[in-house]
Amino acid sequence: MNKISTEIWSTSRHVGEEKAIEILAKAGFDGWDFSMFEMARIDWSTMKLIDNPHPLNSKDYVKFAKRLKKVADDNGIVCNQGHAPFPSLIVGDDYLKRAIECMGIVGGDILVIHPDNNSTPEQNAEMYNRLLPFAKEHNVRIATENMWNWEAGATHASFAACATPEDFCKHVDIINDKSLVACLDLGHAEMYGLNTSAPEMIRALGYDRLKALHIHDNDKVGDSHQIPFSMNINFEEIAKALKEIGYDGYLTLEADRYLGDFDASDVEKGAKNLANSVRRLGELMEKY
Repeated sequence: MNKISTEIWSTSRHVGEEKAIEILAKAGFDGWDFSMFEMARIDWSTMKLIDNPHPLNSKDYVKFAKRLKKVADDNGIVCNQGHAPFPSLIVGDDYLKRAIECMGIVGGDILVIHPDNNSTPEQNAEMYNRLLPFAKEHNVRIATENMWNWEAGATHASFAACATPEDFCKHVDIINDKSLVACLDLGHAEMYGLNTSAPEMIRALGYDRLKALHIHDNDKVGDSHQIPFSMNINFEEIAKALKEIGYDGYLTLEADRYLGDFDASDVEKGAKNLANSVRRLGELMEKY
């Protein structure tokens, strides 16, 4: 059965990164997804970087990453993947390289770096090709991800980079390097207006491209990022498609809004619920 993991951002907002890793290990996760959004915080009203006191945004970021690696080792859990801060073009190469460096320190295999929503595969390839040599030095693969846009006054999502099977495959294939892979966000693929589905995307990407997942549930309209099996996505069909292509990577949750209403005292219970939900997806895959 595939190993399971989850992002640490939603847990760390309650208890901090070190305690979050410990809680996720106790909940039964095999891996943790290193959320590095605080490395480069964005003011979304101005779309500019703003200063913040987080260790990832300080001169001590290496020390902080090493501390998280030790906590993970002490608790018998590994970092399987991570997420760089975004939007990538605003964050800039220096911070993206810092995220790659931190992934190398904690031993993570894949770092998700968003493509620019409104750029072509050729334009996004310029960024990925600049970063790949540095990533290889740190034994890290980069994953691009399927995105979405939402126009003012709209009632559904609209096209963005990697939002269709054709565009996603082209983003990967144009690089033609095994160190650039695909991370499929299942929820994004199911949003109305993008004219695709997670199973269709899985089959189009296939085993050679698809090496990471962001798993969560939604109402098929908004980007809800909720716990699987709580809303409208058909995970039975997703499990069937994953099994069909022989997907053997981690089943990684990005249900980061699920713990939003939890108190710090209830986070451990919430983490166990998350682990049970993604384990259920793994059990569905075993059926096929």
